[in-house]
This record gives sequence, C-alpha cells and structure tokens, in this order.
Amino acid sequence: MKQEEIIALMKREVVPAIGCTEPMCVALCVAYATETLGRRPEQITVRLSANILKNAMGVGIPGTGMVGLPIAIALGALIGKSEYQLQVLHDCTPQAVAEGKELIAKGTIRIELEKKACDNLYVDVLCQAEGHSAQAVIAHEHTRLVYLCLDDRVITDERGCLQDGGETGTADKLSLREVFDFAMQTPLELLEFINEARTLNEKAAQEALKGNYGHELGKTLSRPLGKGIMGDSIFSHILSTTSCACDARMAGAMIPVMSNSGSGNQGIAATLPVVVFAQENHNTEEELTRALVLSHLTAIYIKQSLGRLSALCGCVVASTGSSCGITYLMGGNYEQVVYSVKNMIANLAGMVCDGAKPSCALKVSSGVSTAVLSAMLAIQNKYVTNVEGLIEDDVDRCILNLTRVGAKGMEETDRTVLDIMTHKAPAGEV
Repeated sequence: MKQEEIIALMKREVVPAIGCTEPMCVALCVAYATETLGRRPEQITVRLSANILKNAMGVGIPGTGMVGLPIAIALGALIGKSEYQLQVLHDCTPQAVAEGKELIAKGTIRIELEKKACDNLYVDVLCQAEGHSAQAVIAHEHTRLVYLCLDDRVITDERGCLQDGGETGTADKLSLREVFDFAMQTPLELLEFINEARTLNEKAAQEALKGNYGHELGKTLSRPLGKGIMGDSIFSHILSTTSCACDARMAGAMIPVMSNSGSGNQGIAATLPVVVFAQENHNTEEELTRALVLSHLTAIYIKQSLGRLSALCGCVVASTGSSCGITYLMGGNYEQVVYSVKNMIANLAGMVCDGAKPSCALKVSSGVSTAVLSAMLAIQNKYVTNVEGLIEDDVDRCILNLTRVGAKGMEETDRTVLDIMTHKAPAGEV
C-alpha cells in the first residue's frame, strides 16, 4: 500500500467514541432512521446480528446509569445526531434519559435477532410514525450506512457492495514488514495524528480514578492492596492505567476514548501500555509516536482478516499491537517485533469474547500483561517456534492462522456463547 493509503486507513479506523461501540452503532442507526422519518417514532423495530446483540447486552450506556440496548435505542431516537457518528449520544441529558425510559415503558421498542444470513456486524432499524416509515441499515463497519429509505423512496442502497474480508482488501495488501517500515520510515509530521489517541485515552484513565466504575480493577491495582501484591513497577502501572480506562468505558462513563477498528477497548489496549512504558522508560516523543503507529496499525492489519466482530476477544488483537510497540521501545528491531507477535499468538489464541461488559477490564489486563511478557522474551530473542501450535516461520501466516481460528474455527463457539447469554436464569434464580 502507498503511504497516503495507509494514513487514510488509520484515520478511518482510529476514531473517537463515547461508550461501547456496538450499542453506539445501534443508536447511530436509529438516529439515521429518525432523522429521515422527520418526527419522533411511535414504533422502533431493531433487527441485529448475533455479534452486535452479544456485545450490547451487558454494557453501560454513557450518561444514563443504565445497561443494555433499550435505552441506547430510545436515546438514539430522542437526542441522537448522526453527524456525531460513534459519539452519537453526546447530547444526553437527565431529561432525555427520563423520556427514554417512558418510550421503553410504552413498548415502543422491539429488538429482534436477525435470523437470515447477514454480516457479523449488522443493524437494521425501522422507525414508524403517523403512517410513515423510515428504514436504515448499518453493516460491516460501525459507521457504514448501507441502506436508507423513507416510505417507498430509496435514498441510499449500497448493500450489494459488501464483501467478505473488507471492502478495501487491506489484509491482502499489508504485511507485518510493511507495517513496521511504515511506522519507522514515514516522516514524523505525517504521524502526529496518532497522538490524539494518547491524549484521549490517558484522560479516560485519569477520569476513571475520580469515580467507582465497573469492577474497579484499575483502582484496585493502584491501591495499597494492588501495589502490595503486584508491586509499584512499570508492569503494574501499565496494567492499572489500561484497566482504569476500560473500567470507566464499560461502565458507561461519558468519556470519549480513541477506538481502533470499531472498538474502544482495542483502542485503549493498543495505546495505554505503549504510552506508560514509553514514559517510564524515558523514550523520546518521536519513539512514542512511532510505537503508537506500530501498535495501532498492527491491530488494524490483524482485524482486516479477522473481521469487525468475532468469537475471538479483541484484546488479543490490540495487545499484540501494543506488544510490538513495547518491543520497539525496548530497542527491538523488526525480527524481535516478529518474535513478540509469535509469542502473543502462541499464548492468547482462543480467548473467547462473551460480550462487552465491565469484566472486559480483566480480559484487557490479561492481554496487556501477556504483551509485556511477550516483549520481554522477544527483546532477548526468545520466541515460540514453528513446531509449536499455530506458529509458523512466516509471521504473516501466523497472523492468518490466528484469524482463521477466530473467524472460522470459533463460529460454533460464538453461537454457543450467545445461546448461553440469552437463556440465562434471571438473577437470584437457579
């Protein structure tokens, strides 16, 4: 790929988001349909792919103190603005939340699982009022509107353009070598945009310490209890800072984070471990910028062949990126970055995604801790060899093996996880 193509790719995939991106994607689709309808909906029917449903069931919705899709859908109709994209609920107020609860209580909202074959990321919204209807469909990417119509008049229809593996085919164009060379050789002034990820995600971690969010993993690690067990080290600081940001985001804090490939947690995991290590290792600003580009672009490269949503936890992807960035900050060369990727795949392949929720902070922490361990081994030229599991000599084939397991091999796992999640006994019952 050409330099300008890679920069454009990164600017598309590394964007700000408030709240978990799956319910925000649904709220965005509702906002599109409502704006097209031109009035408050009397009935909202939402059909979702299994992966969207799985990732939106148990996560906090920013500014509401509530969990799950109904309030996100209601607010998408009441105050959502499509121009805000993944910050669609930026204008949320207590009054809007109260009105949203009324919509829910009236039975205005209907949520269904899309039964027909569809993209793993698929949202179909039908809004109806006063004899009129508007339909909006987002698919393949969290902000990609592929269909929009008002009554019988089609405004947009790009559903036929969707292709398996991504519209741009980036996975076929990039290699880890090209990712590394881009991060190391591109003029620094063209890479400065990535530092906004540092600014937003650091601020999210700091804000998390001001409240009690989720399971408070980040706070626990930074308290005397955590320091007494984990120590007061670069390693513990990486874990606590990254977990703090994830705690706040998953609990529904009204805090923007910089996402990666449609996931805020992936953006956090690709950013904060690299930032904390660089600060404590006294790397230069240029080294930090290039390490962040290496981390984020590695995650994007892997996601291009894995797909937006899958049964494989996204922290595996993002943490692999951060391991590459940390290896470089340790003084590593390309071969040692390759070793870190192999170490990551050998360890974390198969970590199951069971939906977005506050306990994602635990999985992010597991991924980030493995990233540091993998980098420590890699800088000493220690790595998992091609006689072990999924690992091959060619690092790009290792990545394809990982994504093949996540995208194809774990399809039945994904269905089983969703079935468990949607048939759990109510709290307090056995």
